[in-house]
Amino acid sequence: MVADRDILTVALPKGTLYHNSVKLLGLAGLDTEFIQDPGRQLLLYSVKDAVRFIICRPTDIPTYVEYGAADLGLVGKDTIVEQQKDVYELLDLKFGGCRFMVAVPEGAEQDLHKWNQARVATKFPRIAEAFFRQQGMQMEIIKLHGNIELAPIVGLAEMIVDLVSTGRTLRENKLVPVAEVLNSTTRLIANRVSHRLKNERINPLVEKIRQVVEEGKLEA
Repeated sequence: MVADRDILTVALPKGTLYHNSVKLLGLAGLDTEFIQDPGRQLLLYSVKDAVRFIICRPTDIPTYVEYGAADLGLVGKDTIVEQQKDVYELLDLKFGGCRFMVAVPEGAEQDLHKWNQARVATKFPRIAEAFFRQQGMQMEIIKLHGNIELAPIVGLAEMIVDLVSTGRTLRENKLVPVAEVLNSTTRLIANRVSHRLKNERINPLVEKIRQVVEEGKLEA
């Protein structure tokens, strides 16, 4: 399935990535004034640009794009890697940076390879499993949906793999990072069929976005 051929549909992430996503598209020439503060609206149209914006949870964006409900989407690299959807990654947009780290309790062994066959708690089992496989380590991956830092405290797991920005949460829970798993930034992705059938719409926009990113206009 591909969204209406006369309309370009772009999936935007709710939450922390939303403001910069909208700003980037505005700098690339799209009319984004009316989506600065969408309120509870989840579907908005720009008649001027013949663009439809879908506003949804970041974790849902690869699904919308894979199935063609959206032609383009802006989403973190971590979500792309974890979900392994069949989408075309077009650009690194250079914002929304975060790191996935392996963390262990303070005072514990900090040589990662001495933790072989340990239990690892994470919200991102595929990312964690791939990382440890690359390290030649066999780990027991335990998937949780939140409060990952609690797992070592109560003995559920020996270590965690989680997103780290400032490191404050780790410190507050007496955890220390011992290895970087993945460095993630926001990416522009496309539906593979849309990228072929709507190339006259998509390619010029991609080039404008690329120019904004390369010139650092988003940071200004």
